[in-house]
Amino acid sequence: MLAMGTPAHTHRSTSRDATTQLVVFTLDGLRYALRLAAVERIVRAVEITPLPKAPEIVLGVINVRGEIIPVVNVRRRFRLPERELDLTDQLMIARTAKRKVALVVDAVTELIHCAEGQISEAETVLPSIEYVEGVARMRDGLIFVHDLDSFLSLEEEQILEETIAGTEH
Repeated sequence: MLAMGTPAHTHRSTSRDATTQLVVFTLDGLRYALRLAAVERIVRAVEITPLPKAPEIVLGVINVRGEIIPVVNVRRRFRLPERELDLTDQLMIARTAKRKVALVVDAVTELIHCAEGQISEAETVLPSIEYVEGVARMRDGLIFVHDLDSFLSLEEEQILEETIAGTEH
């Protein structure tokens, strides 16, 4: 369930195939998405507490209802230009197989429904692309669907786990 009242322009698939719901967000004008099932909520940007010794990809942590959630720098992971957190940015809180994470995004723009046939495996479109599980082909362009479970390497995950455990004691 999306907690924030983000305007959603919904595209409906007319196909009888199974459909996938994607939460679309932007970074520097490029469109990306997460599967709705992975997204817990979207919140306005808040102050991020730095986390010493965290992996480079982690900006810090936020406290959401008593739960400490690491904030992942999506820009750094995708080698996009870095910039300061802006008051208009949003945090997309999502679940990986191992933990909840918050992704800093410019804006969450829409919830779309697309037929599974509209999503190509990333390797077939861009053979060397990392951290993307698929590419949704929409009438108005392509949307890269993130693979959250590959976002943190095993080493980054271990360092993050140890760092967070050290702050809770």
